[in-house]
Amino acid sequence: MKASGYVVRMFAAGCLLCGIGISATVQAGTNTDWPTFGFNPVRTGAPDVPMGIAAGDLHSLKRQKVKIDGTVDSSPIYLHGITVTGAKHDVFFVTTTYGKTLAIDANSGAVLWEFTPPDYPKLKGTYRITTATPVAGPQRRYIYAAAPDGVIRKLSVANGDVEWGTAITKLPRREKIASALSYVNGHVIAVTGGYVGDQPPYQGHVAILDAKTGSLLHVWNALCSNRHKLMEPSSCKRSDAAIWGRAGAVIDPATGDIFVATGNGYWNGKDDWGDSVIELNPDATKILGNYTPTNTEQLSKRDLDVGSSSPVLLGKGYVLQGGKDRYLRLLDWTRLKGIKPHRARASFRVSTPNHGMLFTAPAVWRHGSVTWIYVADYSGTAAWTFAGGKLHRRWHNSHGGTSPVVADGLVFVYDPGGWLRVYKPESGREIGKLACGKGHWNSPIVVDGRIALPQGNANAHRTSGVLNIWRVR
Repeated sequence: MKASGYVVRMFAAGCLLCGIGISATVQAGTNTDWPTFGFNPVRTGAPDVPMGIAAGDLHSLKRQKVKIDGTVDSSPIYLHGITVTGAKHDVFFVTTTYGKTLAIDANSGAVLWEFTPPDYPKLKGTYRITTATPVAGPQRRYIYAAAPDGVIRKLSVANGDVEWGTAITKLPRREKIASALSYVNGHVIAVTGGYVGDQPPYQGHVAILDAKTGSLLHVWNALCSNRHKLMEPSSCKRSDAAIWGRAGAVIDPATGDIFVATGNGYWNGKDDWGDSVIELNPDATKILGNYTPTNTEQLSKRDLDVGSSSPVLLGKGYVLQGGKDRYLRLLDWTRLKGIKPHRARASFRVSTPNHGMLFTAPAVWRHGSVTWIYVADYSGTAAWTFAGGKLHRRWHNSHGGTSPVVADGLVFVYDPGGWLRVYKPESGREIGKLACGKGHWNSPIVVDGRIALPQGNANAHRTSGVLNIWRVR
């Protein structure tokens, strides 16, 4: 059906089964949602509730390859027991690189509905893509998704209808929505970066939208930050400072404050904040803290973005930031509060797992009184514990990976070479690996007795793809 230029395709339950012989029998689950990238707005990637996959289940998992109308170079989200097309379903939601958003039955692989943005015919196959993971609202009636036309849309869970659509850029051919969306306290939070090659003009920015109405409430610009509105990129004399880490905006659960990291760009510690970590208040009207490395000009000149990954909140006043310069910086944030510019050395610094550029989101697992951090770059995976203001490396291997997740006492890491690897969290011993297709930034979720993982590479510019779903036989 069509409404206001949008296209939503509805599918009868049980049709379009993309894995011959896959039963539609409902699996025993845990009735838990995975509503956002990293499971929660702080992006721990480590649920503190059972997810229904034990180590003993790995050998009996059965894979279904669900063929879909696009590549999902991001992560799925999941809602259990919701009404879609008039019946109860457990549902994975994904957004493809050209902005199609699909609702997929988690038990059968059936596509229940598919939303297509109006500009899809002219955008498909082009450089203009999105790699943003959608987010679900807490009432579980709507999800919010991005598209390469620069618009964030509120979609009905029941049928994919569009409730509202709001542009968060005035130049979508230059400003890219690459990072996951967030939902906090009635606000949808989205961030922007630029496309490969950093073609000017563009500015990374944070957009705060009213989840109910779609009104654009506020914009914080990483360059020309004294201008608190959506601006024509050419009207700011500086370009770049992309906000493009996989996790996007990271939210402090205690305060609602927003943490973002920026990429290459000019820095003056006043209204230009290239290569910085920034803390904003919940409505993004004020800078509450900031950090910039002492060698920021060198990093920018050498294309070594601080913000190639998003900030990680470790607690006890510490923030971890990884970048393209192949280091993890531990920041004592208690010393970095306020609008006064803080250009300083990190409190502590270690190399990324295999000294590779970091493009992934670390997972943070709190096990008893110990905080574990799991990090993967494209040539290695490693674990550290955090104590005494330092990181202590516990294990390391040479298997590359995307953003790890920790569920049911297991670490799941997608190796883009074509494996989903599973490790013991404290020893790093690999206890299983699941074959799948090759990929890029895709990352898994483990929820309700199932594993879901997209495959494929956004840079291949394809209009078809696969969502892998594993279930216990």
